[in-house]
Amino acid sequence: MQLLLRKAARYPTFHFSTFNRATRGCKLAFQIRDAIILLYHEPNNHRSAAEVLNRYEAVIGLEVHAQLETLTKAFCGCSTNFGDAPNSNTCPVCLGLPGALPVLNKKALELALRASLAINCTIQERSRFARKNYFYPDLPKGYQISMYELPLATQGWLDIEVEGAHKRIGITRLHMEDDAGKSLHEGFADSDRWSYIDFNRCGVPLIEIVSEPDLRTPAEAYAYLNTLKQILEYMEVSDCNMEQGSLRCDANVSVRLRGAPKFGTKAEVKNLNSFRYLSHALEYEIERQIGILESGGTIAQETRLWNVAAGRTDPMRSKEFAHDYRYFPDPDLLPVSASHLNVEGIRLSMPELPAAKLDRFQREHGITPYDAGVLTATRSLADYFEAAVRSGAPGKAAANWISVELLRRLNETGKDIADCLVRPEGLAELLKKIESKEITAASGKKVFATMFETGKSASQIVAAEGLGQISDSGAIEEIARAVVAKSPDNVAKYRSGNEGVFKFFVGQVMRETRGQANPQLVNEVLKKVLAGS
Repeated sequence: MQLLLRKAARYPTFHFSTFNRATRGCKLAFQIRDAIILLYHEPNNHRSAAEVLNRYEAVIGLEVHAQLETLTKAFCGCSTNFGDAPNSNTCPVCLGLPGALPVLNKKALELALRASLAINCTIQERSRFARKNYFYPDLPKGYQISMYELPLATQGWLDIEVEGAHKRIGITRLHMEDDAGKSLHEGFADSDRWSYIDFNRCGVPLIEIVSEPDLRTPAEAYAYLNTLKQILEYMEVSDCNMEQGSLRCDANVSVRLRGAPKFGTKAEVKNLNSFRYLSHALEYEIERQIGILESGGTIAQETRLWNVAAGRTDPMRSKEFAHDYRYFPDPDLLPVSASHLNVEGIRLSMPELPAAKLDRFQREHGITPYDAGVLTATRSLADYFEAAVRSGAPGKAAANWISVELLRRLNETGKDIADCLVRPEGLAELLKKIESKEITAASGKKVFATMFETGKSASQIVAAEGLGQISDSGAIEEIARAVVAKSPDNVAKYRSGNEGVFKFFVGQVMRETRGQANPQLVNEVLKKVLAGS
């Protein structure tokens, strides 16, 4: 959009009639038109795009739904396994058949409490399930079991970092609910006439985490969602698989003039099932609303859908209010009382949070903030690092090899750390050989490559391929003299004061020894040989 604005700024007399004819049939035409409205709603308006955009600030709040990592559904014993045959994991309870009574899944409640504590929420003394009434083909009960006036937890916060700046984002509430089914509108021969419904997802346990409207940019929203996802994964509350719908996000977006005391009219944007879609949708929606306001229009409070193919938000329906859902307490479920819950026991059983682990890695192992951030990005990678250190690997060396060599090969092969053939104790064995100078770092990389491909130990590979470090000064001197004899011109350069040529000789000796010569010994021997002794 910024590019479109810059292009539009070149033509202050541009007219929409010309524009419409030139872009007829282009699905992105409306984007350019919004950009021109933004700049030229008045005659002779020559403000730059940056000046217009900088007059406003966005106000963003996120509603994040995470599927709880349970084996069975929220109120019945049906499986939550993803990918099973359509409509195979259903029963009278999750289908809402007459006479069926729901029973709360204890594990789901414990995971919801764990998530609440991890995001610094206060567990409410009393919470209650309510029926959220609306009608849709994939909601067989005709209502969703959720929480309304008495949520499970409130008043939490998360700290985020964007471009080196730290900011605390408030969290309004966390509540539990069950999921609806899934409507399938494409992928079938008769999808042009019919939609199909899979009820397997009905009743799957969810938590909804609602942030305060404290976010001001798409970058902050991205950082918030990423931090929240990391925490939920660390706590083993949810696998947060966005492709499978385990983590979904809706955004409430409004804009206002900078310094204005009141929020603008918000639009809710749905279908944000990836970080990239979240960023793009927010960027588009912010500029769309600014364009409307700059043209003298008003923002409609509505729900909009992110159209991935067209790169825009499309109106979906007018925004509902709480009374539209006719909430009332679910008569089939008892209230949840905090006094009957082992909240302190759950707190004590929680694993270390990622922020605490990041600080500890820097403090205990002397690694950089960047390396600590890489290692704590996922709990599995952090656990791998700690297991390698427990097996005897030096902390800094382990951090470097994992951050560079291991992650590079995992990315190249598309593997997960859980599928890696190099176990933490195997990496520790390799690093100890390098530290003890049994093999060189160059040879270590060759050994690691073979370990990654075959799963063999470092000792097996070093012995089989003869990769032990050469520390015999006599053997190295013999090779060094042969290398020097082949390059009389470079010898002359070195002896005339060009010390940069020395690296050339080092490289030649290491090549002749296949990288197995002791580097320190190579330097010492070469200096002696080049000195003429």
